[in-house]
Amino acid sequence: MHYIIDEDIPLPPNIVARIDLPEIPPQVKVALTPRQVAAVAAAMRHVEPRYEILIWLGACAGLRQGEAFGLRRSQVMWERGLLCVVEQRQHGKAVRLKTRASYATLPVDQFLIEQLARHTARSSGTESASSYAEHFVDQCGHTDPRGEDLIVTNRFGRPVLHSDFYRKWRRAVVLAELPGRTRFHDLKHFYTSILGASGEHDPKTVQALSRHAEFSETWDTYAHPPLAVEAARVTAFGAAFSNDADVGQTA
Repeated sequence: MHYIIDEDIPLPPNIVARIDLPEIPPQVKVALTPRQVAAVAAAMRHVEPRYEILIWLGACAGLRQGEAFGLRRSQVMWERGLLCVVEQRQHGKAVRLKTRASYATLPVDQFLIEQLARHTARSSGTESASSYAEHFVDQCGHTDPRGEDLIVTNRFGRPVLHSDFYRKWRRAVVLAELPGRTRFHDLKHFYTSILGASGEHDPKTVQALSRHAEFSETWDTYAHPPLAVEAARVTAFGAAFSNDADVGQTA
């Protein structure tokens, strides 16, 4: 290019017109059904009961994995059926959310509120970690979460780490006989699809509930006015899982 410019050789209108761009395959997505979501939740109940609620937070509130890890009890408005999504957890530490649109006071189905209440009632106990494990956690710089009131912790009462949850998730996927490529993020796709198919919400409300910055992200990738979203009433998920007798039962 420098030679052509130096020699004052005329350039074509589009110098990259003959360059063939590589094809980028779309990211594989698994379209989950309510029965499959219930199956993987039941499987997680056997693999690690403390993590079952993460499945419901992904499927019925559209929370990303780190957002579900970082949800606190004080951010659940139990009587009003709202979740305040204000942070996520990465490597056990609180960090900012993905985008500005990710911050929301999110109305949720009473079905999810009942799942959260059941979870908090049965997951209060923790085990004592070994002195070596405590020393390792301190060396990694993790803060003690006991005053943070997280909805979900590991069995030692500490923030859930991606590596631990990923192992449990893979086991639950196999146990539930879901496609091997199923990701936790597919639960967010499920959330948006159920909202869009319910007929209860207009497209812009679905976008706001899904917390997508762009309308195209909601409808091209997956299937705002914040005050309008808070006023919405979400009931689609209780109806979706109402026929599954295994949902929410303790092991």
